Amino acid sequence: MKKAVYPGSFDPITYGHINIIKRLKNVCDELTVLVANSPKKPYLFSSEERLEMATQSLQGLENIKVDVYDGLTVNYSIENEINFIIRGVRGAADLEYEMTMSAINKKLAPDIETLIVPADPEYSFLASRFVKEISFFGGALTALVPPCVEEALSKKFIKGEK
Repeated sequence: MKKAVYPGSFDPITYGHINIIKRLKNVCDELTVLVANSPKKPYLFSSEERLEMATQSLQGLENIKVDVYDGLTVNYSIENEINFIIRGVRGAADLEYEMTMSAINKKLAPDIETLIVPADPEYSFLASRFVKEISFFGGALTALVPPCVEEALSKKFIKGEK
């Protein structure tokens, strides 16, 4: 069985993430969307909220599971007998970072391959940090995130509580 993991902060999940998930779900028998929970990174949403938004956003997609992990992706992959780590990139800056991470992961887990997948052009601009900023200032998010994410963001940025 070929198993892959697609790790990320998903703070929040966007249509760019979902595009990569839909494109790759048939490349493997099981794809785990792994919500990272690093103590070194500040998040707008808790890991439970990010897990819930990802689960709701991916409802109905076969061979997809969503999980949360507080450690290295390679360790999660080893523990769960995962063959591939999938990383999405929007452009050259993302690619350089992901190539470095891929090399480090290869040293830590030589049997696990990293697949770097470019974003479809229509999503090459989309980043969670931009979604949060647009929401903070009351901008429209309909084309960027699923309805459950738009609702969660609107609750986080209630007028007067920004």
